[in-house]
Amino acid sequence: MRNRPVWFKERGHLARGHSRKVYRSVRDCLLRYGSNSALKLSGRMPNRAGKMPALRVVLFVCLATWRCHGQQASPTPSSSEAQVEQVIVSATRFDIPLDQSPASVSVITSEDFEQKQIERISDALREVPGLSVVQTGVAGQLTSVFTRGLRSEHTQVLLDGIPINQGLQGAFNFADFTTDDIDRIEVVRGPQSTLYGPRALAGVIQIFTKQGTGTPGVMGAAEAGSYDTFREWTQSDGKIEQFDYSLGASRLDTDNARPNNNYRNTAAITDVGWSPNEQLRIGSLFMYSDSEIGLPNTIFDPRPIDHFLTERWLIGPHINWSPTAWWDHKLIVSYDHERQINDPNEDGFVGPTRALFERTQVDYQNDLRPASWLTLTSGFFYSRLNAGQERPFVVFGPDFVSDHTEEIAGFLQATLVPIKNLIFVAGGRFDHFNQFGGVWTYRFAGSYKIEKTNTTLHSSVATGFSPPSSQDKIFGNNFGLKPEHDLGWDIGVEQRLWENRLMVGLTYFHNDLSNVIGFNGLFQTLNLGAAETQGLEAELHAQPIPNLVFSATYTYLDAEKTSSKDVSQLQGARLPRRPRNEVYVSASYLWWKKLRTTIEAKFVNAREELNFGGPNFDIEDYSFVNIAAEYEVNPHLSIFGRIDNLTDEQYSEVFGFPALGRAAYGGLKVRF
Repeated sequence: MRNRPVWFKERGHLARGHSRKVYRSVRDCLLRYGSNSALKLSGRMPNRAGKMPALRVVLFVCLATWRCHGQQASPTPSSSEAQVEQVIVSATRFDIPLDQSPASVSVITSEDFEQKQIERISDALREVPGLSVVQTGVAGQLTSVFTRGLRSEHTQVLLDGIPINQGLQGAFNFADFTTDDIDRIEVVRGPQSTLYGPRALAGVIQIFTKQGTGTPGVMGAAEAGSYDTFREWTQSDGKIEQFDYSLGASRLDTDNARPNNNYRNTAAITDVGWSPNEQLRIGSLFMYSDSEIGLPNTIFDPRPIDHFLTERWLIGPHINWSPTAWWDHKLIVSYDHERQINDPNEDGFVGPTRALFERTQVDYQNDLRPASWLTLTSGFFYSRLNAGQERPFVVFGPDFVSDHTEEIAGFLQATLVPIKNLIFVAGGRFDHFNQFGGVWTYRFAGSYKIEKTNTTLHSSVATGFSPPSSQDKIFGNNFGLKPEHDLGWDIGVEQRLWENRLMVGLTYFHNDLSNVIGFNGLFQTLNLGAAETQGLEAELHAQPIPNLVFSATYTYLDAEKTSSKDVSQLQGARLPRRPRNEVYVSASYLWWKKLRTTIEAKFVNAREELNFGGPNFDIEDYSFVNIAAEYEVNPHLSIFGRIDNLTDEQYSEVFGFPALGRAAYGGLKVRF
């Protein structure tokens, strides 16, 4: 989470996707922004092999010929071990200390995944203030993330700097994205279109893979549990001379609770690189996923024959080059492809459906530091997307409609440090689309750290936009839709106390959304709506005693529709599925440096569901409690287990699609 206390130990993944000269990057960053922290140059970064789970025996037996090395059960570092505050990338597109970020940022690390036994990215995001995670029933079903009350397609999701929102619906479906080989997640809230373009209207979720830094190692793990669940996974990373790599893969099989609700998911992700010298790294990202899920529909209208297949793969070659200490270049060229097939259902209403999309993207970034107090960040972006979707409701005309979208953009951002600990950011961007022309966006943000009281003030104001998705255009048969726009601002304060063992933060935010895409009475998609969201984000992170870590977050959200034109909802109605209150708490303790126990709980209050054309209706509040434990038998073997929904709460995040009841899982983890 944002601004962990000083006892949080950074693990050498500071500038993922930017300068690979990790030590120099951190040192320059600290000097540039006036931090008094000192980096302990040990000559070798900590080896992270074994921090993430590993796959079936076949994969890691081949890797076991590498020299064995032990891993402790990730004890919480003491104050003397923690050398430096975290450094983030996503708030400015280059390295900056987290405690001086001009944007509202939260960070979730691989240590969090391991301690809480988190398998999917969406479950990790439940602890972030300002984010609402909504899953349509059980694992594998459509999973959306609402940032500050705005729609899921208003948040840009990036993987190592590559936009990965699905080209068809514009939103990213988190259902199948696992934590395999993931190093950390940075969540930046507030409009970020100036830096990241389309879909960054509400914010950015950037996911970083691991990068190998030390002796190659491998981990293998397997678990079994409730609802006939079996999962196996592997993770390995390391560096051999000039070559580095990281790899993660997993397989999940579960039947879930309802008939025809089985879920099968295979996922793999890897990052490889070659660094002939300290200034240059040439690498590539590869990702693949294949998932099948039964679609039982709602409990009020089950359709037991539907079955949905999604297959996706991505390749992203990239180059990071720093010819001098004051000039950095980064180039990413990516290609991704997705196909979706719904097997024939037999309810006599809708036949087989299919959807396809492919996308090519080019992203170039240039960071120039002409003076110690000034950084100029500029860039170029190009995207070419082809998408198609079956329209089973169409009686006349083509039943498969295609969409071709091209985008070209340029941006410039200036980051100034006029005095120590004062950071000011100003930037602008122009995006041009083949279908609706150009869009201008801007952003101003700043932060000031008061060293005497260890207090950080931050604020921002920015514009953002979200273009119509292919699905918007195809379903409503309207290729003349315009982008949705947002003007958003926030202001916040963070206070560190007790020798940085306690951090408390509070942020107020406001968004005015216009040109919202909605439906009229003829089921046509038009630019009809407007909405307003505002609220508070609060968080607390503490280490009251050694080995005990405590976190808590709270979000208050007021989100309502302010237009009367969209017939799907009445004017003044609360936006559906956006809770008014969300509370998250967690605590983790390490016993005897062998046993890690973790408990987390979430409470969600005051939600409404959409009632098309009529007043929304209230849906139940809910809460759940999860517990997890892992015991290190020896440096090479651990046993672990967890119970999800400990109290057996009966609830639905989406009305009519119940979540699972109490479920228990356990397994073994082996490190080599």
